[in-house]
Amino acid sequence: MGSRYFDHAATTAMDPRVTQAMMPYFTEQFGNPNSLYTLGRDAARALEDARTRVAAGIGAAQPAEVVFTSGGSESDNEAFFSILRKVAPEGGHIITSAYEHDAVLNTAKWLAKHGYDLDLVRPRKDGHVYADDVGALICKDTKLVSIMHSNNEIGAINDIRSIAARAHEAGALMHTDAVQSLGKVPFSVVDLDVDLASFTAHKLHGPKGVGALYLKRGVRFDALIKGGGQETRRRSGTQNVAGAVGFATAIELALADRDSEATRLSALRDRVIDGLTSRLENVQATVTQGDRLPNLASLLVKGVEGESMLLQLDNLGFSVSTGSACSSGSLEPSHVLLAIGVPQVIAHGSLRVSLGRDNTEQDVDDFIEALVPIIEKLRAMSPVYTKMFCGPDAITF
Repeated sequence: MGSRYFDHAATTAMDPRVTQAMMPYFTEQFGNPNSLYTLGRDAARALEDARTRVAAGIGAAQPAEVVFTSGGSESDNEAFFSILRKVAPEGGHIITSAYEHDAVLNTAKWLAKHGYDLDLVRPRKDGHVYADDVGALICKDTKLVSIMHSNNEIGAINDIRSIAARAHEAGALMHTDAVQSLGKVPFSVVDLDVDLASFTAHKLHGPKGVGALYLKRGVRFDALIKGGGQETRRRSGTQNVAGAVGFATAIELALADRDSEATRLSALRDRVIDGLTSRLENVQATVTQGDRLPNLASLLVKGVEGESMLLQLDNLGFSVSTGSACSSGSLEPSHVLLAIGVPQVIAHGSLRVSLGRDNTEQDVDDFIEALVPIIEKLRAMSPVYTKMFCGPDAITF
């Protein structure tokens, strides 16, 4: 049996080569990198080597611009709190998008309740955030602009360089959440001209619990986590040496075959979309225009609840995600889909299919063969499907 895991945007399996690279730092080379004896110095050298490799992988000018963190959420929080406490401690204007990951969106909303002004730029119907729309919100008091490089739910890739140019013209700093992009599409913090960027290892077959914040040299920064002053006083706490080594290894492995994998995964992504839309009415891809992640297909299945599809697929061994937040205890559909204008009744029927290195054409074909009858059965049971989604008065997006 092939791989039935189709949720690589949520997390990925550790590559055995990453595990192998990490193992010595759990056992023989377990020293604290802040200690002066040999075991500690060996760990420090491994940590700094990993920093150099991560810096190269994200296109940073120098290794010192990489701050190791516990993952993407911490990096996002640091980008907001640590910068604003330094450059605008009394308040200021923040811009982010309405479809950011919650690690950015909820942080920005918290700040909005504590003295900062917040504007949420809306992505357009095609799923992208545009520089002109960001520019229209920028004012003389804007201190920080944060727009994700690629959206974790619909896969749209934004023109961060153009957005950063607008931010810098106004004297604001530019942050991007690049958690989904690293290792999948070309990405360079220097080429994009960002001041801060967030990353995590577990989205590219690395370990959970380790990530990085890119902090451009010269950007003023007040550490979020206080303590012993590790990471050159930018993030206290004994560093996760094994995690850093694993992260660096995962980046190198992903970059080694990034372009060929992007071509292969794009074909599989389109196979998913074409296979379902050709066999079923009222199924559409959420994003079809502009730059997109090669491995992610967001689908709107009208007349069916996303959770119903997810659970029935799970019974058959397929792991996918739904854009609706019902599974997390909320009855609200995805804020991402609502932000791009998807009607609520359609947003409830979303699926995110995110592919990875183990998925094959046969896996995709098996997935389609499993999902089509599930959708047909659920629609046949629905008392409102025909009335709401068929005929001249059908609800559309």
